[in-house]
Amino acid sequence: MVKLGVKAGDKVGTLAWNDHRHLEAYFAIPSIGAVLHTINIRLSEEHLTYIINNAEDKVLLVDEGMIPIIEKIKDNIPTVEHFIILTDEETLPETSLKPVQLYEAFIKGANETFQFLQDIPETNPAGMCYTSATTGNPKGVLYTHRSIVLHSMMLCFADTIAISERDVAMPVVPMFHVNAWGIPFATVSLGTKLVLPGPNFNGEVLAELIEKEKVTMTAGVPTIWIELAKVLETGKYDTSSLTRVVCGGSAAPEGLIRKYEKEFNIPFLHAYGMTETSPVVTVARLKSHQEELPYDEQLKYKGKQGLPTILIEAKVVGENGEEVKHDGEEMGELLLRGPWITDEYYREPEKTKEAVQDGWLRTGDIVTVDEEGFIKIVDRTNDLIKSGGEWISSVDLENALMAHEAVFEATVIAVPHERWQERPVAFIVLKDGKDVTEEELRQYLLEEKKFAKWWLPDKFIFLDEIPKTSVGKFLKRELREQYRDVLLKEQNV
Repeated sequence: MVKLGVKAGDKVGTLAWNDHRHLEAYFAIPSIGAVLHTINIRLSEEHLTYIINNAEDKVLLVDEGMIPIIEKIKDNIPTVEHFIILTDEETLPETSLKPVQLYEAFIKGANETFQFLQDIPETNPAGMCYTSATTGNPKGVLYTHRSIVLHSMMLCFADTIAISERDVAMPVVPMFHVNAWGIPFATVSLGTKLVLPGPNFNGEVLAELIEKEKVTMTAGVPTIWIELAKVLETGKYDTSSLTRVVCGGSAAPEGLIRKYEKEFNIPFLHAYGMTETSPVVTVARLKSHQEELPYDEQLKYKGKQGLPTILIEAKVVGENGEEVKHDGEEMGELLLRGPWITDEYYREPEKTKEAVQDGWLRTGDIVTVDEEGFIKIVDRTNDLIKSGGEWISSVDLENALMAHEAVFEATVIAVPHERWQERPVAFIVLKDGKDVTEEELRQYLLEEKKFAKWWLPDKFIFLDEIPKTSVGKFLKRELREQYRDVLLKEQNV
């Protein structure tokens, strides 16, 4: 990189999956004072072009499979001076990218005694990532050397993720998504064995890797664990090495947690964070006295996002800025501050002003806090459903629906309603070979899950697949656009 002209402060973009070459880039780039810019390969061409230009990436490291994507935008990213293809191949594939080199040839002539910079100020940027844009363009977040080191140390605490040298860690969360939640940095710092599943994984591939490599901890979003659960139900794989599955990105249904812990005997650990928070800020580790509770009581805590980690301050405020009661009922917006919480968006002063106020990051997540201090996400501010002046949590409805034995996936959105302002509509994907009617689901929510009648979705729409974001979350925006004109019948609420 230095021979190529990369200097301290330059941005080097990566469009890569979870493999050893990407891991090498994780350390090589920051160690010469440059900035590792992990790029979400699932973004649209428009957003890819925007963030490469906004970051002013000087070099792009590109997985071979990503070449066609970058070829489409190559003429619109003028700051990029060089492309490096991440592959073991010795022959350059046909490509219009110029100038371009193969990765292995690129590093072959490197100086094996190269001295990395020893005096990089700890507050200098080491990495950057862009948010998944729900409206407008993605927003850039810089991570400093200091914030990455402190976040890595936090992940090793027994009451957080408890990463240790003895672990065999398999991050399924992509390395282009908030530094794979910091797992590569923390594991390498300890000498932990890493299992990197590459681009072409599915539930069976993950199960095979867990059995073959004796994986002890793995991390990903709920949709990954829903898919893996289908495979583990076959009983074909030995997963006894697993000491915890870490779940983040969105809330996991209690039914999924129960399945892993009771059917598969795999501990399930909820965590929460955002691109702006590096990301981990809460973990749902039970307190010592809670381990004596009946399992159903424990499950209520395991299903929440958990307690703030060491060094993180959190508060929850209502519409007028007052802190809400810690009663598990009163809702408010979660505000955060700490050494790995961003205090600005890259080159976005106006968006920074909206999001960071008096040193606190406004997360946009609506939460409750119970008497034990456990935080539970009720919804995003733009996903809450306001019906007849009262709030309905789409997350609570989704979790309840996914606990039904016939339901594989479920998501709930708000649809405009002329009388009630908004009403919930549920989208359902059924498990293979299972069947359930709309009325049966309505009765299930009413009778077994004890929801108030006015919380029940007005419609249940059955799909073959729910659209998802680039990091595996349900894409509610697309559903809203597609179904906004759905006619809803009025109910006696």
